Amino acid sequence: MWYDLEREDYKGLTQSQEMLTEWLQSLENLTDIPLASTVLCGFSQGGAMTLDVGLTLPLAGLICLSGYLHRTPQELEPPLPSVLIVHGKHDNVVPLSAAQRVRDHLMGLGTPMQYKEFEMGHEILPDVLEVIREFILVNL
Repeated sequence: MWYDLEREDYKGLTQSQEMLTEWLQSLENLTDIPLASTVLCGFSQGGAMTLDVGLTLPLAGLICLSGYLHRTPQELEPPLPSVLIVHGKHDNVVPLSAAQRVRDHLMGLGTPMQYKEFEMGHEILPDVLEVIREFILVNL
């Protein structure tokens, strides 16, 4: 896990966000692939990390699967990356309302957005993979 969900202060969250940011910023030098050609994807805590960190970087796209935001970002520098949010209507771990709040907030900021709800719980069904594939093809 990225941080301790059992604690109210999410011990380790800030350190994980910093480590992920540094790693992503090092990718271009390691791979010769610019961030503008990189799509970041995460599930659950990873989806939250994708949004927290990815909205601050010039990435090609962000994919948040059954995720949420830790905080509502106020000052983001345009252009924002395209975002795909996928969430299960029957998710008993991360409530559907968390995804809807993220969707509404990011749409209010003018973020290029796709939002999909599936008849699933806290999981990734095969049908979701096709949605992810299409999103990546459009954004790269």
